[in-house]
Amino acid sequence: MSNLDRQAALTVCGGRGFVVAEPVRELLSPRRVRLGESTEVRRLLPNLGRRMVGAWAFVDHYGPDDIADEPGMQVPPHPHMGLQTVSWLHDGEVLHRDSTGSLQTIRPRELGLMTSGRAISHSEESPKPHARLLHGAQLWVALPDTHRHVEPHFQHHADLPRVTAPGLTATVILGELDGAASPGTTYTPIVGADLALTAGTETNLPLDPDFEYAVLAMSGEAHVDGVPVHPGSMLYLGCGRTELPLRAASDAGLMLLGGEPFEEEIVMWWNFVGRTDEEIRKAREEWMTSDRFGEVKGYDGDRLAAPEVPATQLKARGRVR
Repeated sequence: MSNLDRQAALTVCGGRGFVVAEPVRELLSPRRVRLGESTEVRRLLPNLGRRMVGAWAFVDHYGPDDIADEPGMQVPPHPHMGLQTVSWLHDGEVLHRDSTGSLQTIRPRELGLMTSGRAISHSEESPKPHARLLHGAQLWVALPDTHRHVEPHFQHHADLPRVTAPGLTATVILGELDGAASPGTTYTPIVGADLALTAGTETNLPLDPDFEYAVLAMSGEAHVDGVPVHPGSMLYLGCGRTELPLRAASDAGLMLLGGEPFEEEIVMWWNFVGRTDEEIRKAREEWMTSDRFGEVKGYDGDRLAAPEVPATQLKARGRVR
């Protein structure tokens, strides 16, 4: 999914200076952003005061939207570099196309994982015809310097491992949770899991104390470590936890995001993750004037034009020693 913000700011993210080394309960409110004609997203990362959670650098929550008489998701071809995109649905379908030739319909609780590496472009759209409801999350994972120029590729995994407990089903999207490992390729220690809770459930989810964590509320009414979380909000939890208390007042859906703190500082702008603003500006120019990002074939429409890069000069400091 694209960041369609025409006033996108250059933002420095990552580095351990942003990490809280102890357990906290920091509730993040979303910023509402229009995505195409009929989709509004709630943007949780980057957020004022909270830029990343592990390598997770971008989180949008959307829906549930009734798109029966609407075009639904319509995101024209656009570029990415230096990151992975994670498509995750609770309702509806999204048709993915990219410049490596991938063509895949992603359905609820199937993993669509695109590794941009050095350069890729893709589009996302609701199929024709499409289901009445559209509800999901789009997330980005920053690639470390050692892997950010890998060859671009796309993975689709319809069958993902699950961890179960009374009243809880946890689908492992990326990384490992309680001994269950996702088949999705990762480049840093990370975890992403979809948590389905039935009404009345009280349970504790095992965590890695070396990871920092956050929980995105997708649906229903739940309490995370005693804090009520409402759909479209995210609770940042810090580091140092060995377990996470969960309680569901109704059937509820959550997403657990975590990972080792991302030591490198990155520069993020529009749909690019780099290390300097010069690198970002070069990528923007090459999207507009060259074939670096390839061609998305089969999309009915023009590709997305890039906004202007702000004049502000930013440079990440690299790996924190």
